[in-house]
Amino acid sequence: MLIVSVIVFVGLLGGSGLTWLPLLAAGPALAATTGGPRGVLWVGLLAGVLGTMLGVRDGAPGRELAAVLSALVAVTLASGLASALRGRRERVLAAVRSVAEAAQHALLQPVPATVGPFQVAVRYSAAAAEARIGGDLYALIPTPYGVRLIVGDVRGKGLPAVGIAALVLGVFREAAFEEPDLLAVVDRIERSLARNLRSDDFVTAVVAGHPGPGRLELVNCGHAPPLLVRGSGVVPVEPACPAPPLGLRALTGETPGLRILPFGDEDQLLLYTDGVTEARDRDRDFYPLAERLAHHVSDEPAHTLSALHDELLTHVGGRLHDDAALLLLRKPTAATAGQCR
Repeated sequence: MLIVSVIVFVGLLGGSGLTWLPLLAAGPALAATTGGPRGVLWVGLLAGVLGTMLGVRDGAPGRELAAVLSALVAVTLASGLASALRGRRERVLAAVRSVAEAAQHALLQPVPATVGPFQVAVRYSAAAAEARIGGDLYALIPTPYGVRLIVGDVRGKGLPAVGIAALVLGVFREAAFEEPDLLAVVDRIERSLARNLRSDDFVTAVVAGHPGPGRLELVNCGHAPPLLVRGSGVVPVEPACPAPPLGLRALTGETPGLRILPFGDEDQLLLYTDGVTEARDRDRDFYPLAERLAHHVSDEPAHTLSALHDELLTHVGGRLHDDAALLLLRKPTAATAGQCR
Protein backbone atom coordinates (compact mmCIF):
# COMPACT_ATOMS: atom_id res chain seq x y z
CA MET A 1 0.00 0.00 0.00
CA LEU A 2 2.80 2.43 0.85
CA ILE A 3 4.72 1.77 -2.36
CA VAL A 4 1.55 2.39 -4.41
CA SER A 5 1.00 5.69 -2.62
CA VAL A 6 4.59 6.79 -3.24
CA ILE A 7 4.43 5.94 -6.95
CA VAL A 8 1.12 7.77 -7.37
CA PHE A 9 2.52 10.81 -5.54
CA VAL A 10 5.59 10.87 -7.79
CA GLY A 11 3.34 10.49 -10.83
CA LEU A 12 1.18 13.39 -9.74
CA LEU A 13 4.20 15.63 -9.27
CA GLY A 14 5.97 14.55 -12.44
CA GLY A 15 3.01 14.46 -14.80
CA SER A 16 4.96 12.13 -17.03
CA GLY A 17 2.34 9.88 -18.54
CA LEU A 18 3.18 6.18 -18.40
CA THR A 19 6.71 6.62 -17.06
CA TRP A 20 5.87 5.63 -13.49
CA LEU A 21 2.74 3.52 -13.96
CA PRO A 22 4.51 0.15 -14.58
CA LEU A 23 6.05 0.45 -11.11
CA LEU A 24 2.59 0.10 -9.56
CA ALA A 25 2.96 -3.68 -10.05
CA ALA A 26 5.49 -3.59 -7.20
CA GLY A 27 2.60 -2.99 -4.77
CA PRO A 28 0.83 -6.35 -5.07
CA ALA A 29 4.16 -8.12 -5.55
CA LEU A 30 5.47 -6.83 -2.22
CA ALA A 31 2.11 -7.39 -0.53
CA ALA A 32 2.41 -11.10 -1.34
CA THR A 33 5.45 -11.40 0.92
CA THR A 34 3.53 -10.49 4.07
CA GLY A 35 -0.22 -10.42 3.38
CA GLY A 36 -2.87 -12.90 2.38
CA PRO A 37 -4.47 -13.28 -1.07
CA ARG A 38 -7.32 -10.92 -0.19
CA GLY A 39 -4.91 -8.16 0.82
CA VAL A 40 -2.92 -8.66 -2.38
CA LEU A 41 -6.08 -8.30 -4.49
CA TRP A 42 -7.10 -5.13 -2.66
CA VAL A 43 -3.65 -3.59 -3.25
CA GLY A 44 -3.84 -4.61 -6.92
CA LEU A 45 -7.32 -3.11 -7.26
CA LEU A 46 -6.18 0.14 -5.66
CA ALA A 47 -3.12 0.28 -7.93
CA GLY A 48 -5.31 -0.33 -10.98
CA VAL A 49 -7.81 2.40 -10.10
CA LEU A 50 -5.12 4.97 -9.28
CA GLY A 51 -3.10 4.00 -12.35
CA THR A 52 -6.14 4.47 -14.57
CA MET A 53 -6.78 7.90 -13.07
CA LEU A 54 -3.17 8.95 -13.63
CA GLY A 55 -3.12 7.66 -17.18
CA VAL A 56 -6.35 9.44 -18.11
CA ARG A 57 -5.20 12.64 -16.43
CA ASP A 58 -1.92 12.68 -18.35
CA GLY A 59 -3.56 11.73 -21.64
CA ALA A 60 -1.84 8.39 -22.05
CA PRO A 61 -2.74 6.50 -25.26
CA GLY A 62 -5.51 3.99 -24.60
CA ARG A 63 -3.60 1.01 -26.03
CA GLU A 64 -0.51 1.67 -23.93
CA LEU A 65 -2.58 2.26 -20.78
CA ALA A 66 -4.46 -0.98 -21.38
CA ALA A 67 -1.14 -2.86 -21.75
CA VAL A 68 0.15 -1.44 -18.46
CA LEU A 69 -3.08 -2.27 -16.63
CA SER A 70 -3.11 -5.79 -18.11
CA ALA A 71 0.40 -6.35 -16.79
CA LEU A 72 -0.73 -5.04 -13.40
CA VAL A 73 -3.66 -7.50 -13.35
CA ALA A 74 -1.33 -10.37 -14.27
CA VAL A 75 1.14 -9.46 -11.53
CA THR A 76 -1.70 -9.13 -9.01
CA LEU A 77 -3.13 -12.54 -9.85
CA ALA A 78 0.31 -14.19 -9.74
CA SER A 79 1.09 -12.46 -6.44
CA GLY A 80 -2.24 -13.58 -4.99
CA LEU A 81 -1.44 -17.17 -5.95
CA ALA A 82 2.06 -16.86 -4.45
CA SER A 83 0.54 -15.47 -1.25
CA ALA A 84 -1.89 -18.38 -1.03
CA LEU A 85 0.93 -20.90 -1.52
CA ARG A 86 3.07 -19.12 1.09
CA GLY A 87 0.22 -19.25 3.58
CA ARG A 88 -0.22 -22.95 2.93
CA ARG A 89 3.49 -23.60 3.47
CA GLU A 90 3.39 -21.61 6.71
CA ARG A 91 0.46 -23.69 7.96
CA VAL A 92 2.28 -26.90 7.10
CA LEU A 93 5.42 -25.62 8.83
CA ALA A 94 3.40 -24.71 11.93
CA ALA A 95 1.95 -28.22 11.99
CA VAL A 96 5.40 -29.77 11.61
CA ARG A 97 6.76 -27.58 14.41
CA SER A 98 3.93 -28.62 16.71
CA VAL A 99 4.71 -32.28 15.98
CA ALA A 100 8.39 -31.61 16.67
CA GLU A 101 7.52 -29.98 19.98
CA ALA A 102 5.36 -32.98 20.92
CA ALA A 103 8.20 -35.32 19.98
CA GLN A 104 10.63 -33.25 22.04
CA HIS A 105 8.42 -33.52 25.11
CA ALA A 106 8.07 -37.26 24.56
CA LEU A 107 11.80 -37.87 24.07
CA LEU A 108 13.49 -35.08 25.99
CA GLN A 109 11.09 -34.74 28.86
CA PRO A 110 11.32 -31.51 30.88
CA VAL A 111 13.67 -31.76 33.84
CA PRO A 112 12.45 -30.09 37.06
CA ALA A 113 14.66 -27.58 38.85
CA THR A 114 15.09 -30.01 41.77
CA VAL A 115 15.50 -33.78 41.45
CA GLY A 116 16.21 -35.69 44.64
CA PRO A 117 18.97 -33.87 46.51
CA PHE A 118 20.15 -31.95 43.44
CA GLN A 119 19.50 -28.65 41.72
CA VAL A 120 19.36 -29.23 37.98
CA ALA A 121 19.32 -27.17 34.80
CA VAL A 122 19.27 -28.21 31.13
CA ARG A 123 19.78 -26.28 27.90
CA TYR A 124 19.37 -27.90 24.50
CA SER A 125 19.65 -26.53 20.96
CA ALA A 126 19.12 -28.49 17.75
CA ALA A 127 21.26 -27.44 14.80
CA ALA A 128 18.73 -28.36 12.08
CA ALA A 129 16.80 -25.36 10.78
CA GLU A 130 13.33 -25.05 12.35
CA ALA A 131 13.95 -28.21 14.41
CA ARG A 132 13.26 -28.71 18.09
CA ILE A 133 15.04 -32.04 18.44
CA GLY A 134 18.18 -33.65 17.08
CA GLY A 135 20.73 -36.33 17.82
CA ASP A 136 21.74 -35.22 21.31
CA LEU A 137 19.92 -36.79 24.23
CA TYR A 138 19.55 -36.42 27.97
CA ALA A 139 17.40 -37.76 30.80
CA LEU A 140 17.46 -37.46 34.56
CA ILE A 141 15.12 -39.54 36.70
CA PRO A 142 14.74 -40.60 40.35
CA THR A 143 14.82 -44.40 40.76
CA PRO A 144 14.79 -46.90 43.64
CA TYR A 145 18.59 -46.83 43.36
CA GLY A 146 18.96 -43.07 43.52
CA VAL A 147 18.93 -40.36 40.89
CA ARG A 148 20.26 -41.55 37.53
CA LEU A 149 21.01 -39.60 34.39
CA ILE A 150 22.36 -39.89 30.89
CA VAL A 151 23.77 -37.38 28.41
CA GLY A 152 24.68 -38.64 24.96
CA ASP A 153 25.34 -37.81 21.35
CA VAL A 154 24.19 -39.91 18.41
CA ARG A 155 26.43 -40.06 15.37
CA GLY A 156 24.81 -38.08 12.57
CA LYS A 157 21.88 -35.69 12.37
CA GLY A 158 18.27 -35.58 11.27
CA LEU A 159 15.50 -38.12 11.69
CA PRO A 160 17.75 -41.23 11.81
CA ALA A 161 19.64 -39.70 14.76
CA VAL A 162 16.34 -38.83 16.47
CA GLY A 163 15.21 -42.44 16.12
CA ILE A 164 18.40 -43.74 17.74
CA ALA A 165 18.12 -41.17 20.52
CA ALA A 166 14.57 -42.34 21.20
CA LEU A 167 15.78 -45.94 21.42
CA VAL A 168 18.57 -45.09 23.87
CA LEU A 169 16.32 -43.02 26.10
CA GLY A 170 13.61 -45.67 26.15
CA VAL A 171 16.02 -48.40 27.21
CA PHE A 172 17.70 -46.14 29.77
CA ARG A 173 14.45 -45.16 31.46
CA GLU A 174 13.40 -48.79 31.78
CA ALA A 175 16.76 -50.19 32.84
CA ALA A 176 17.44 -47.38 35.33
CA PHE A 177 14.41 -48.48 37.33
CA GLU A 178 15.13 -52.19 37.12
CA GLU A 179 18.91 -52.61 37.41
CA PRO A 180 20.58 -52.00 40.79
CA ASP A 181 24.02 -51.87 39.13
CA LEU A 182 24.80 -48.86 36.93
CA LEU A 183 27.02 -50.97 34.67
CA ALA A 184 24.06 -53.28 34.09
CA VAL A 185 22.07 -50.26 32.87
CA VAL A 186 24.81 -49.52 30.35
CA ASP A 187 24.91 -53.18 29.30
CA ARG A 188 21.17 -53.09 28.59
CA ILE A 189 21.59 -50.08 26.33
CA GLU A 190 24.55 -51.70 24.58
CA ARG A 191 22.65 -54.91 23.85
CA SER A 192 19.68 -53.01 22.47
CA LEU A 193 21.86 -50.90 20.19
CA ALA A 194 23.78 -53.96 19.00
CA ARG A 195 20.49 -55.42 17.76
CA ASN A 196 19.16 -52.26 16.12
CA LEU A 197 22.04 -50.13 14.83
CA ARG A 198 23.80 -50.28 11.50
CA SER A 199 27.48 -51.11 11.57
CA ASP A 200 28.56 -47.45 11.21
CA ASP A 201 26.20 -46.03 13.86
CA PHE A 202 27.10 -45.43 17.51
CA VAL A 203 26.27 -43.27 20.50
CA THR A 204 28.72 -41.60 22.86
CA ALA A 205 27.31 -41.17 26.35
CA VAL A 206 27.96 -40.60 30.03
CA VAL A 207 25.67 -42.48 32.41
CA ALA A 208 25.71 -41.36 36.04
CA GLY A 209 24.04 -42.40 39.27
CA HIS A 210 23.77 -41.20 42.84
CA PRO A 211 23.57 -44.37 44.94
CA GLY A 212 24.16 -42.65 48.27
CA PRO A 213 25.19 -39.41 49.97
CA GLY A 214 28.53 -37.90 49.05
CA ARG A 215 29.28 -39.76 45.83
CA LEU A 216 28.41 -40.21 42.18
CA GLU A 217 28.98 -43.19 39.91
CA LEU A 218 30.05 -42.41 36.34
CA VAL A 219 30.30 -44.65 33.28
CA ASN A 220 31.83 -42.92 30.25
CA CYS A 221 31.33 -44.55 26.85
CA GLY A 222 33.51 -42.58 24.45
CA HIS A 223 32.02 -39.26 25.50
CA ALA A 224 33.59 -35.93 26.43
CA PRO A 225 34.57 -35.94 30.13
CA PRO A 226 32.16 -34.09 32.46
CA LEU A 227 33.46 -30.99 34.21
CA LEU A 228 33.54 -30.97 38.00
CA VAL A 229 33.18 -27.60 39.72
CA ARG A 230 34.59 -27.67 43.24
CA GLY A 231 35.30 -24.39 44.95
CA SER A 232 36.81 -22.09 42.36
CA GLY A 233 38.29 -24.89 40.25
CA VAL A 234 36.95 -26.67 37.17
CA VAL A 235 38.49 -30.03 36.30
CA PRO A 236 37.51 -32.69 33.73
CA VAL A 237 36.45 -36.07 35.13
CA GLU A 238 38.27 -38.59 32.98
CA PRO A 239 36.84 -42.12 32.68
CA ALA A 240 38.11 -44.93 34.90
CA CYS A 241 39.31 -46.68 31.75
CA PRO A 242 38.86 -45.82 28.05
CA ALA A 243 35.73 -47.42 26.59
CA PRO A 244 34.17 -47.39 23.11
CA PRO A 245 30.92 -45.62 22.33
CA LEU A 246 27.69 -47.52 22.80
CA GLY A 247 27.04 -49.84 19.88
CA LEU A 248 30.73 -50.56 19.16
CA ARG A 249 31.64 -52.87 22.04
CA ALA A 250 31.49 -55.97 19.83
CA LEU A 251 34.16 -54.51 17.54
CA THR A 252 36.66 -53.71 20.29
CA GLY A 253 35.84 -56.15 23.07
CA GLU A 254 36.46 -53.41 25.63
CA THR A 255 34.00 -52.84 28.45
CA PRO A 256 33.47 -49.55 30.31
CA GLY A 257 34.58 -49.10 33.90
CA LEU A 258 32.79 -47.53 36.83
CA ARG A 259 34.32 -44.41 38.35
CA ILE A 260 33.35 -43.32 41.86
CA LEU A 261 33.38 -39.55 42.22
CA PRO A 262 33.19 -37.85 45.63
CA PHE A 263 30.41 -35.28 45.36
CA GLY A 264 29.66 -33.13 48.37
CA ASP A 265 27.76 -29.98 49.22
CA GLU A 266 28.13 -27.13 46.68
CA ASP A 267 29.88 -29.38 44.16
CA GLN A 268 28.63 -29.11 40.59
CA LEU A 269 28.94 -31.41 37.58
CA LEU A 270 28.43 -30.25 33.98
CA LEU A 271 27.67 -32.85 31.31
CA TYR A 272 27.62 -31.70 27.70
CA THR A 273 27.89 -32.81 24.09
CA ASP A 274 30.55 -31.98 21.52
CA GLY A 275 28.29 -29.45 19.84
CA VAL A 276 29.38 -27.15 22.67
CA THR A 277 33.12 -27.79 22.80
CA GLU A 278 33.52 -28.01 19.01
CA ALA A 279 31.63 -24.78 18.29
CA ARG A 280 33.94 -22.38 16.42
CA ASP A 281 33.97 -18.64 15.96
CA ARG A 282 34.97 -16.76 12.80
CA ASP A 283 38.65 -17.30 13.58
CA ARG A 284 37.99 -21.08 13.85
CA ASP A 285 38.70 -21.06 17.59
CA PHE A 286 36.80 -23.58 19.74
CA TYR A 287 34.51 -22.43 22.52
CA PRO A 288 36.55 -22.67 25.79
CA LEU A 289 33.87 -24.36 27.88
CA ALA A 290 35.91 -25.07 31.03
CA GLU A 291 37.25 -21.52 31.16
CA ARG A 292 33.85 -19.94 30.61
CA LEU A 293 32.17 -22.26 33.11
CA ALA A 294 34.61 -21.07 35.78
CA HIS A 295 33.71 -17.51 34.86
CA HIS A 296 29.91 -17.96 34.91
CA VAL A 297 29.46 -20.51 37.71
CA SER A 298 26.91 -19.53 40.36
CA ASP A 299 24.67 -21.07 42.99
CA GLU A 300 21.82 -21.23 40.48
CA PRO A 301 22.40 -23.84 37.72
CA ALA A 302 19.76 -22.24 35.50
CA HIS A 303 21.57 -18.89 35.59
CA THR A 304 24.90 -20.55 34.86
CA LEU A 305 23.60 -22.42 31.82
CA SER A 306 21.73 -19.39 30.49
CA ALA A 307 24.96 -17.40 30.56
CA LEU A 308 26.92 -20.22 28.90
CA HIS A 309 24.29 -20.78 26.23
CA ASP A 310 23.97 -17.10 25.33
CA GLU A 311 27.74 -16.75 25.15
CA LEU A 312 27.99 -19.89 23.02
CA LEU A 313 25.55 -18.47 20.47
CA THR A 314 27.50 -15.22 20.40
CA HIS A 315 30.72 -17.21 19.90
CA VAL A 316 29.37 -18.93 16.76
CA GLY A 317 27.63 -15.86 15.38
CA GLY A 318 24.08 -16.77 16.31
CA ARG A 319 23.60 -20.26 14.89
CA LEU A 320 25.05 -23.59 15.95
CA HIS A 321 26.24 -26.08 13.32
CA ASP A 322 25.75 -29.11 15.55
CA ASP A 323 23.26 -30.13 18.20
CA ALA A 324 24.32 -28.95 21.65
CA ALA A 325 23.18 -30.10 25.10
CA LEU A 326 24.20 -28.91 28.57
CA LEU A 327 23.10 -30.50 31.85
CA LEU A 328 24.31 -29.04 35.14
CA LEU A 329 23.93 -30.84 38.46
CA ARG A 330 24.52 -29.08 41.79
CA LYS A 331 24.43 -30.46 45.33
CA PRO A 332 23.21 -27.65 47.61
CA THR A 333 23.91 -27.56 51.31
CA ALA A 334 21.32 -29.18 53.58
CA ALA A 335 19.94 -25.76 54.64
CA THR A 336 19.64 -24.56 51.03
CA ALA A 337 18.04 -27.81 49.95
CA GLY A 338 15.41 -27.38 52.62
CA GLN A 339 14.63 -23.86 51.38
CA CYS A 340 14.33 -25.11 47.77
CA ARG A 341 11.66 -27.57 48.76
